[in-house]
Amino acid sequence: MRVILVFFDTLNRHFLPPYDNDWVHAPNFKRLAEKTVIFDNHYGGSLPCMPARRELHTGRHNFLHRSWGPLEPFDDSMPEILKNKGVYTHLVSDHYHYWEDGGCTYHSRYNTWENVRGHEGDQWKGNVKNPKIPEHVETFKENAPIWRQDWVNRKYMQREEKQPQAVTFEKGLEFINTNYMEDNWFIQIETFDPHEPFFTQQKYKNLYKHEYEGPHFDWPDYSAVRETPEQVNHCRLEYAASVSMCDEYLGKILDTMDEKNMWKDTMLIVTSDHGFLLGEKGWWAKMIQPIYNELAHIPLFIWDPRSGKKNERRSALVQTIDLAPTLLEFFGVKRPRIMQGKVLKESIDSDNKIRDNALFGLHGAAVNITDGRYVYMRGPGNSLNTPLYNYTLMPTHMRNFFSVDELKTMELAEPFTFTKDCKTMRIKARATLNPYIYGTLLFDLQNDPNQENPIVDAEIEKRMIKLLIEEMKKSDAPIEQYERLGIPFDGEISDEHLRLKEKYIGITEKIGNTEIVWKSKGKSMYYLVLKFIPEKMFNAFILGFEKAINNNNRKEIDEDFVLEIFGKFVPKDLEPYMSMITHLVKNKAK
Repeated sequence: MRVILVFFDTLNRHFLPPYDNDWVHAPNFKRLAEKTVIFDNHYGGSLPCMPARRELHTGRHNFLHRSWGPLEPFDDSMPEILKNKGVYTHLVSDHYHYWEDGGCTYHSRYNTWENVRGHEGDQWKGNVKNPKIPEHVETFKENAPIWRQDWVNRKYMQREEKQPQAVTFEKGLEFINTNYMEDNWFIQIETFDPHEPFFTQQKYKNLYKHEYEGPHFDWPDYSAVRETPEQVNHCRLEYAASVSMCDEYLGKILDTMDEKNMWKDTMLIVTSDHGFLLGEKGWWAKMIQPIYNELAHIPLFIWDPRSGKKNERRSALVQTIDLAPTLLEFFGVKRPRIMQGKVLKESIDSDNKIRDNALFGLHGAAVNITDGRYVYMRGPGNSLNTPLYNYTLMPTHMRNFFSVDELKTMELAEPFTFTKDCKTMRIKARATLNPYIYGTLLFDLQNDPNQENPIVDAEIEKRMIKLLIEEMKKSDAPIEQYERLGIPFDGEISDEHLRLKEKYIGITEKIGNTEIVWKSKGKSMYYLVLKFIPEKMFNAFILGFEKAINNNNRKEIDEDFVLEIFGKFVPKDLEPYMSMITHLVKNKAK
């Protein structure tokens, strides 16, 4: 028995023909759908990239306990379990985060691995001379090293065969062609595409010819949309071209399975870690806004040679955490007791229901749950989004260690059910962006599949809170997460726990010792900008804000006044974010 896992990054299901897209050129995804079972209700769990991969390895949610980071010493890794049971495991990937501080423990869990360089500002090619950068759409990345490095790297990837995705699939196919006659192996072919920047060859761009004479634009910021409609459309088509390139290389896997007659005994799984917003709801990308379905509701295709089911759809609610136990079961390996995921065999065979609810989120953001009909996004219960901690024995962020100041807050925490009696470090954390400005949201997917009109329904909200608490307990969520969200760990859910009617205007509060009334979206703006104030300036800002209120004899505080004062404190390197912050609150805060 063999398994091929093709893992894309940032694949929006709405750009795939099997999920009702009628304009993206992706014939091999159509072909894939004819050869597999298509899951219509597949959700990620922990977002974004490395948290999703930790779920792939461990079959457990991790976003409630820590942010982006490596596998922990107490984690059970699916590829390593297979390796120890005699199943040969191989990883080939151009996902450069595997070789940074915050992802460095994943690749070594496999028997062998190959890495491919060059994506998205990967610190790859050295060039002291500044690269030539064309006129481009204004970006917050302008002075960031990743921006310059990406333009250095592109010089070395002008031909398609030199692009990381092409090299990744070439190496993956080399492994398959070398070992297709052998038994008991698992290969993970993982490409960073169609992740931004949407850098592809002209032949893929030609599939989406359109009139555009504007500046270069294939790498949107993680922000609200600020660009013109023409620029937005152009960037969406650049993404579509990247999807078409993914389709081209997916076809090579399908061709090889056809030529080698591998369908009879080889499982094929094709999926992604999360989606991407391409202007929907006025947003680009991920990480900042609520985790809408464009991000969380992701594609999944599975061929299981034991059942032979293909060209069929499945409505069962499944998640990324289900892949590890499914792969272990396929090879006849017992899964660890602490894995939360479920084996998908019966769901593949007959659409067997394996769960009632799916939990998903980002560390420090809203915690979300869906029962397939409703999606409930529970924001923090207090404006400072506290208490919030990282629990880890591997204190690294994406590209660096935890700072000394962070580590100074460290204390030992008692073991969780999944840490194998190990205590962990408990370190104070600050979320990427304070989700308090969005409040709490509830959507009815049956009547509003695009999540454009949040609803208010007390009974549904109470039911969804109850389900949320149940799922958080299954994950052994830290007790302070319930406090942060303003929900009870035990006891009845009362009207005071409901948030959908909460307003951010007319609320009396104190800034220091001065009593004020929030007007318009002032409160949302205030707690948003607090996120951007460095720790060393935090107290000075609050004192300065109180002084400005008294000097101006202000009792009602709106968003414009907050921005005026914030502008006097904002660090120089954050000035480009001012326009995003203004747009964010004025157009999105409720």
